[in-house]
Amino acid sequence: MRLRRGMTFQDSDEDLMLRAGRGDTGAFEVLVERHQHAVVGTAAKMLGFTDGAEDIAQTVFLRAWKSAPRYRPEAKFTTWLMTITRNLVFNEFRRRNRSRLEPLEPSATASEDSPARQIADPSQPPAGAQVTSRELTRAIDRALAALPEKPRMALILRRYEDMPYEEIAKALEVSVPAVKSLLFRARTLLKEQLAEYL
Repeated sequence: MRLRRGMTFQDSDEDLMLRAGRGDTGAFEVLVERHQHAVVGTAAKMLGFTDGAEDIAQTVFLRAWKSAPRYRPEAKFTTWLMTITRNLVFNEFRRRNRSRLEPLEPSATASEDSPARQIADPSQPPAGAQVTSRELTRAIDRALAALPEKPRMALILRRYEDMPYEEIAKALEVSVPAVKSLLFRARTLLKEQLAEYL
């Protein structure tokens, strides 16, 4: 990452955001570079597909930039950013549920990696092992997408973003015991849905 003039690797997210609030676009660019993958990844995991995740991430950072002058470092920057992400993802869920125009997954017949198009590669593991791995990945994605919004978000932030319970609680606007309960519920539901693979 190329550092902007007057910035170091030690600059905290909060300091950079305060500078962004004073109009420092370079400081904000550093924040985007640091956190764009986490925001896109979280949005994609929450939605169950990558379509729209980058658009949501773009909107997250646009809202963060517009809110920069009012930003106060009362919580970690990542917690504040994930709260914006959560709100936008939940709004997207509601919009999609109302319209019901887009399927969550492409149809299997339209998939380019359907079995009819595959050619055996002797350097790869046996076809059965590949299918099992692919099926497991799809089953996990489906099970994750089937979770209710808050348990899913709690699990994604904990498992994929490695956020502590306290930060997840602030991002979801719940208590730490509620986060633990959400995580327990999410894990229980996942185990039930993935029982045949475990």
